Amino acid sequence: MRVNHVGEVCAQALYNSQARYAHSAAIREQFDEAGREEEDHLAWTAQRLTELGSRLSLLNPLWYAGSFALGTIAARMGDGRSLGFVVETERQVEAHLASHLEELPPQDAKSRAIVKQMAIDEVEHGAAAQRLGAIDTPAPVKALMGIMGKVMTKTAYYI
Repeated sequence: MRVNHVGEVCAQALYNSQARYAHSAAIREQFDEAGREEEDHLAWTAQRLTELGSRLSLLNPLWYAGSFALGTIAARMGDGRSLGFVVETERQVEAHLASHLEELPPQDAKSRAIVKQMAIDEVEHGAAAQRLGAIDTPAPVKALMGIMGKVMTKTAYYI
């Protein structure tokens, strides 16, 4: 659950930076709305970590700063590219959440419910970005995002 919480910290940073530097008001509004929904995920995962007797990642400030920088870069490339970054991010998050659901014990109904709802919301965020005119992210960037995601998940699991 710590990894999921770190993902939500990153989502906050991405959506905050992308909203801040969006070129159009409609895109800014979409990023703001998605960010508000991600706040729920952040709260749910933090509460669940507490209930499980665990803790937040010690690197959360680093995760936030790095994600804010990435969101700023994406936003500076224009709304279409920024939306494309969202589509790819949410696609990778959806895959992570699906694998997490497979690993969660069936009796952990509370964690499973949280992860399922997060997955539903992430799919909608990606679909909304697609509807608003997302430009496909280049394959090398997608690959780099996947590598960075693996580093984040492995590190956040322990630290």
